[in-house]
Amino acid sequence: MEKEVILEVKDLDVTFGEKKKRFEAVKKVNFKIYKGETFGLVGESGSGKTTIGRAIMRIVPSTGGDILYKGEKINGAISKELDRKIIREIQMIFQDPQASLNERAKVDYIISEGLMNFEKNLTEAERKERVDQALLEVGLLPEFSSRFPHEFSGGQRQRIGIARALIMNPEFIIADEPISALDVSVRAQVLNLLANMQKKRQITYLFIAHDLSVMRFITDRIAVIHKGEIVEMAETEELVTNPVHPYTRALLSAIPMPDPRYEHNRKLLVYDPAMHDYKTNPPSWVEFSPEHYVLANEKEIKEWVKS
Repeated sequence: MEKEVILEVKDLDVTFGEKKKRFEAVKKVNFKIYKGETFGLVGESGSGKTTIGRAIMRIVPSTGGDILYKGEKINGAISKELDRKIIREIQMIFQDPQASLNERAKVDYIISEGLMNFEKNLTEAERKERVDQALLEVGLLPEFSSRFPHEFSGGQRQRIGIARALIMNPEFIIADEPISALDVSVRAQVLNLLANMQKKRQITYLFIAHDLSVMRFITDRIAVIHKGEIVEMAETEELVTNPVHPYTRALLSAIPMPDPRYEHNRKLLVYDPAMHDYKTNPPSWVEFSPEHYVLANEKEIKEWVKS
């Protein structure tokens, strides 16, 4: 059975600045996300992964390429009807649960602001019931709706952000490093919450993070991004157990393990693009093995096949 593509990114470019000070944050990025899956986008800080998420959300304008949601182009100039559809069906969970919430607004208003804009016929009782239900779904008590964000812990604030996204009944959620600002003890709770919501509501996720060890347990497929370019993409277990690109290997080598003997002998790999012959032999997108794609030139492919 052929998988249904819910989102497709084709040759996406995002550039900041003007003239001589232009900076290419995203360069010719391509990927597809299938309905119901969790697609991971992983890379170091400044790699462009968050920029891609914000471009899909139309927070950041794209300078080239297409973003297709259910076959319709959603970047650039679009109709008001399509814009309202995108706002309703695509939601985002932001990295910093403190900065993404209005400190001057109560939780009740923060969660229901989208409802007040899109379902204006709701009565006050119906709106309040929806807010209470959203809070219960993320593990918070309904009476918390009368409080302000500063009265909550980081994990609770992130749950409020998740409730704000879920109350719109979205089909697609962009989770931008939703656990990086949280304590280790709270991270598993938030990840389990997102996984349960996906099963319950059949939500599709684009999960953005820098930690491959976390990605391994929550994603179906992973794309690795380096300096605005996707360098490798495969099913999660295939990519983790059989990494091909040296940048992917470098990321995996940085993952700490709870084994003193392993840590003592662990070698940290460093990826340096200057060591590769890309000027005279530029890389291209190659299917190294079934559904396992890598950005490489002919010389690299031959070396990797031998090894």
